[in-house]
Amino acid sequence: MINNLRGTPIDTIRGFYEEAFCKLAGSGNVPEIDVSFYPYIGLNQTIRIRNGRVLVRIADMCRDMPEQPHRALAFILVAKLLSKRVPAEADRLYSDYIKTAEMRDRSTDRKRSHGRKVVTTAKGEVYDLEEIFDNLNLWYFRERLPKPVLTWSSKKTYRILGHHDATHDTIVVSRSLDSPRVPRYVVEYIVFHEMLHIHHPTVHHQGRRYNHTAVFRRDEQKFRYYREAEDWIERSVGTLKRNARRK
Repeated sequence: MINNLRGTPIDTIRGFYEEAFCKLAGSGNVPEIDVSFYPYIGLNQTIRIRNGRVLVRIADMCRDMPEQPHRALAFILVAKLLSKRVPAEADRLYSDYIKTAEMRDRSTDRKRSHGRKVVTTAKGEVYDLEEIFDNLNLWYFRERLPKPVLTWSSKKTYRILGHHDATHDTIVVSRSLDSPRVPRYVVEYIVFHEMLHIHHPTVHHQGRRYNHTAVFRRDEQKFRYYREAEDWIERSVGTLKRNARRK
């Protein structure tokens, strides 16, 4: 547990939670409230009741958060604890703060330094992701795309066939596709899709994240076997699901 050493004083923060209880519960009986900062990896904030006391744990990366977002967070957490509707203004104020570039960068740095990405190998039993990446980089990106870590997933999956983790600079492809029954162009298509996430980074606009922009979708359809790959995936969902569930 980490106590507050800088930023908004802990007594001031506790006062915000007492205020939130008074207004949202409609009662002057405010329980004892314990507020502290905790080294969560992400922007996690928790509130719970234990032995009649309210325990609030705030991510320590929010130590420097100004009073206004702290007050907004208090109303959000107390509203959830009391099963009340979250005040719209509180939701807006807190969301605007955590979506700032500074907080996004701080969260990414924390995940990168504390998180752990499971990396197996790029060379599967049938397909070599390194080789596929190099070919696609030559054909579609003129070898200009920086190579991330490439790995097959540790387990077979069917809902998510691939993903790009920008924090750990990694492309992961589902091990379900490392099979002679899967056409090579399907694996290439999945890798190509994730390469586009590197080529077209996430766009942040008015507090929202956009991953699959119009430009992204346009470039995705430049893949030579785009339609064939999409059709194969749609037809094979059931088979992939059964194979993933086998022990």
